[in-house]
Amino acid sequence: ITGGAGFIGSNLTSRLLSIPGYEVICFDNLDHFYSPERKRSNIFSFLKCTNYQFIEGDICFQADLKKIEEKIDVIVHLAAKAGVRNSISDPIGYNAVNHAGTQNLLEFAKNKNIKQFIFASSSSVYGNSCNYPWKEEELLFPISPYASSKLSSEHLGHVYSHLYGIRFLALRLFTVYGPRQRPDLAIHKLYNAIIQKKAFHMFGDGSSSRDYTFVDDTVNGIMAAINYNSTNFEIINIGNNYRITFKELIAEIEKVCGLKAIITQAPVQPGDVEHTLADFNKAKRLLNYQPQTDLKTGLALFSKWYNNQTVSV
Repeated sequence: ITGGAGFIGSNLTSRLLSIPGYEVICFDNLDHFYSPERKRSNIFSFLKCTNYQFIEGDICFQADLKKIEEKIDVIVHLAAKAGVRNSISDPIGYNAVNHAGTQNLLEFAKNKNIKQFIFASSSSVYGNSCNYPWKEEELLFPISPYASSKLSSEHLGHVYSHLYGIRFLALRLFTVYGPRQRPDLAIHKLYNAIIQKKAFHMFGDGSSSRDYTFVDDTVNGIMAAINYNSTNFEIINIGNNYRITFKELIAEIEKVCGLKAIITQAPVQPGDVEHTLADFNKAKRLLNYQPQTDLKTGLALFSKWYNNQTVSV
């Protein structure tokens, strides 16, 4: 699992290690985009497991990938330079990690004869398409370097699948939240601001909406993709087919916290899409995917995790 010490990667690891027979290698560079200590906390309990190994390394360097000496059956590629807004100020850096880094990993898979490659793509590739809910066949016009880097990586996957027989499954993930969520993401930032009684900067008027997907549901989709063997290349939405506006989200988090948010308004940021909404019929058909966790339940589980944290939020 690349990016295995991060939010989704550590939740996926928990699931895999709970099932007999899996051996997990976490490959992560502990990037300083957010606290490396938080990532170390994410994986601390795994380090005592005999079927778990942590390798500190960067997908951008072939020499680091050579640290992986074990026979690998499946790559789950979650590592990325994250964040739509930051990608606008550093488009070259985002392409270097997200596109070129993915190509390094595909070369590694080709050379090691690894035939199952799961790639974490993003709902951001849809841009501002108004054809809701979004289907995988939608014509794509990404509006940020981050989104573009994810889409170009999907294309790379098709090339390597076609030429080298690697089964490449691009999972377009829709706004994932839950325990261990990155501190820069909206639900975590908003919850943190409310608890600390600090102002939260809302971009726009709060009418933008997102298809929020609880992390356990996302992990269910990834687990099914790990075991998928029917076709050699697929692009699959992993979402919830339910969206709420940011104003509605604020109200829901206020209920969980029992406190009112202090909101300041800022202009809409370049690169932010207005709405997201997944059609997950393909995931249901190919992966037997069906989200199980509603937003109210998911926020309560996030709150429980947040309040039990030992690492500074």
